[in-house]
Amino acid sequence: MTAFLDVLGQAMAVLGGLVFVAAGVGLLRLRDPYMRTSAVATAAGVGVVLVVGGSVLTSPTVSDLVKLVVAVVLQLATSAVGGMTLARAAVLSGHAFAEGTDTSALDRPERADDD
Repeated sequence: MTAFLDVLGQAMAVLGGLVFVAAGVGLLRLRDPYMRTSAVATAAGVGVVLVVGGSVLTSPTVSDLVKLVVAVVLQLATSAVGGMTLARAAVLSGHAFAEGTDTSALDRPERADDD
């Protein structure tokens, strides 16, 4: 069972690294800051979970499991908030969207009773 967890942990860590590589390629290839922010925020959430989860599987202890849960919760919370904050800052600064982006939702005023 330990050998299986070790192989699974290493595979998860490599997969998490590949997620980060894909995000890096996205930073170079995506056309506007909104797309780039989406790529980085997603990679931060998924990639960190895979890398940290993989490292815990290679050496599973109760204290490492607690650290994993804390790290995952904090990373997912801050990744989402950070990504949305960067995208909102780009919108408020007037940065142009890439050609073909649907911005019709930005033209409507927000109302409290919209669900």
